[in-house]
Amino acid sequence: MKGNKMTSKYHFFVFSLLFMLISCEENDPLPVSAERTFKMGFTTWSYGPTLKDVNNTYAFIENNADIYAEHIDSKIPWNAWINDLELPFEFTTEIAGRVNRKIAGNDLLLSVSLLNSNRDDLAEDFDGTVPSFSDLSAVQIEDAYFKHITYLVNQFSPDYLVIAIEVNELRLRNEAFWESYQQVMQNVKTRVKAVQPNLLISESITLHNLIEPDTTNPTAYIDEMITYANQMDFVAISFYPFFNGLSSKDQFQSALDLLHDNLTKPIAIVETSHIAEDLIVPNLNLSIPGSEAEQNLYLETLLENAQAQDYMFTIWWAYRDYDALWETFPPELQDLGQLWRDTGLINENAQERTAKGTWDAFLMD
Repeated sequence: MKGNKMTSKYHFFVFSLLFMLISCEENDPLPVSAERTFKMGFTTWSYGPTLKDVNNTYAFIENNADIYAEHIDSKIPWNAWINDLELPFEFTTEIAGRVNRKIAGNDLLLSVSLLNSNRDDLAEDFDGTVPSFSDLSAVQIEDAYFKHITYLVNQFSPDYLVIAIEVNELRLRNEAFWESYQQVMQNVKTRVKAVQPNLLISESITLHNLIEPDTTNPTAYIDEMITYANQMDFVAISFYPFFNGLSSKDQFQSALDLLHDNLTKPIAIVETSHIAEDLIVPNLNLSIPGSEAEQNLYLETLLENAQAQDYMFTIWWAYRDYDALWETFPPELQDLGQLWRDTGLINENAQERTAKGTWDAFLMD
């Protein structure tokens, strides 16, 4: 199965759910003795629906990582930014809740999405509307998104910024907007750099949609995306290898080598994970074998490459399986929600998987 719009739809839904809680206040492995040169962390994705679950997630990250990611991939208050109106309470409360939980001593990656859940247009406003312009480079869009990013950067004071999420999927799904997207993003980045000259900025790219792109000319697409990525301060990669059915060390390595063989800028894995159990979703006609051993193999391969190839950092999506959260989803979203449910380093019963030991061994160096 290739990565597709299901991933983005699901991320969007659950972030909308979680904000309410957050706002409530075969190669030889790398020798573990080698000094680690990259940072390791998680997103703040909660494993459960309660305030205690959210707080526990931040506490775990504080004690088991040296970087973490706040992933803002939902709505944008376009009307407020464009017309200088008061920001929606829903938005400011969500951000305040995250900021109040900021983890002192850990680096912070802030990832923000300009695009909607399908990655084919702008993200919607809090009232469900989308700004109506002929393309994405309208000055009103540029000014509003600059205000949006500036607000978030001022609130979080991140060490790294992904200023737009999974942008290569826009190129695949709505190529007519790709040129204007590049224009508006370049303008916004230039303006952000003028006030935050030391902030490292990137736009994330999905590796699972780079190694097997659904397009009529894959070579041209890959070359274009590699060229685009090499213009960033660093290359931000989103990668879920089970979307491509990857399961062996050689397959994991081959995917990562596409990056190593073509990129000239430092690599950061800004979101990733792998299934530790079989993924069977009958309604989606989906059956992907998975296992604890396979998950650990992917994590070992990833971390070995992070060390050998001088990655900046790696971010694992969810530290713990989120069965408790998934059970609160409405029936129409449970199939999608199941896709990433069993990718934690700890299972739903708080039992550590083999990959947790691998994580700990690298983290201690």
